[in-house]
Amino acid sequence: MPNKHALLSASSAARWLVCTAAPRYEEQFPDDASEYAEEGSLAHNICELKVLNKFTAALNQNQYTYRLRKLKKEPLYSAEMDRTSDFYLDHLAEKAMMYAAPPLVGAEVQVSFTDYVPEGFGTCDCVMVGGNKLDITDYKHGVGVTVSAENNAQMRLYALGALAKYAPFYAGLIQQVRMTVVQPRAMNDYDRITSETLTPDELKAWGESIKPVAQKAFDGYGEFVPYDATVHSSDHCRFCRGRAQCRARAEKHSALEDFKDLLLPTAENIATADQAAVLTLTEIGDLLTRGKSLVKWYADLEEFALKEILDGKNVDGWKAVAGTSRRAFSDTDKAVAAVLAAGYDEAVVYERKAKSLAELEKLMGKKDFSEKIGEYVVKPPGKPTLVPLSDKREPYCSAAADFAGAGPPATYSAGGLPF
Repeated sequence: MPNKHALLSASSAARWLVCTAAPRYEEQFPDDASEYAEEGSLAHNICELKVLNKFTAALNQNQYTYRLRKLKKEPLYSAEMDRTSDFYLDHLAEKAMMYAAPPLVGAEVQVSFTDYVPEGFGTCDCVMVGGNKLDITDYKHGVGVTVSAENNAQMRLYALGALAKYAPFYAGLIQQVRMTVVQPRAMNDYDRITSETLTPDELKAWGESIKPVAQKAFDGYGEFVPYDATVHSSDHCRFCRGRAQCRARAEKHSALEDFKDLLLPTAENIATADQAAVLTLTEIGDLLTRGKSLVKWYADLEEFALKEILDGKNVDGWKAVAGTSRRAFSDTDKAVAAVLAAGYDEAVVYERKAKSLAELEKLMGKKDFSEKIGEYVVKPPGKPTLVPLSDKREPYCSAAADFAGAGPPATYSAGGLPF
């Protein structure tokens, strides 16, 4: 398997299947890895190590302990990675128990799906196969963007690659392919584990359906299709390397006439002169949908322009200035010692404060925490937030919010995350 990124990668399939010009367009921009991406890579390495230790004989205990200790010394490591990787591992263990016999389990398995995508290859976080079942599981460390396994092009391409790799060894026995995304840090319980199951024939039929699209994107004959919230289910421009400089995206969002068209007089809003001056709730809903991607585009422009200016380049009409700064002690301990030396009493200098819930949980351990003080833990509803109707969360109920905290204490999953 070549040690490089595929032009039509599985991870970017949601983009190039819609905007077929994107792959060749993005080639001119550097692949600057963000700290979030590096943090995700570290979490993936920990997950891989734990899978190898639990399901394979690739490591002895000393090797496992040494490698885990080394990963925990990385600057981006956090104790949360231990909890989320355990959540992932517990899910895989539960999944393995569902097989009639112990399945074959592989971590970071390289697969090829070139039968459907030119030069298409990728790496599955975990592949589990046995009897008539094939499982592909992908770990997502992100918290801000929820990823579902349903209709997930990345997962389907991985599954096609895994099917091509393992089906010959199982003599056509595989009858179902299950694709699962595990996202332990997702805000909502139901987003932490999502799955889609297809038959091999259904999966292959989908692969055949995208072949012409993939070929067009690979050959460089594609079209630019900027994200439109009224048409597309997810923002495929979000992680495009050239999103800030894309002319097609700029033309779309600078075409303010599109917004004007939403406000043309109708029988609904011109019944009276007063009503004609007020936006209807229907118009507000349409403007919110269209405006959301407009705001995101402008934020991308700001981020890009600031980076260019800080790199010494000129953006006409704009400059970078120092933002608001807050005073801070260069050495808090020495500063406090100086205050006490000046004659001030410790009682007025120090403030007694209990540790936070998370800090106490870390101090006591999850089991002891749940047993000793779990009854005092409540999880009230969050502040009302405006989201599209497609969001899976239940509509906000003010009556339920009024009674928040009166229910049973929080419980914990096998992975240790509150549900």
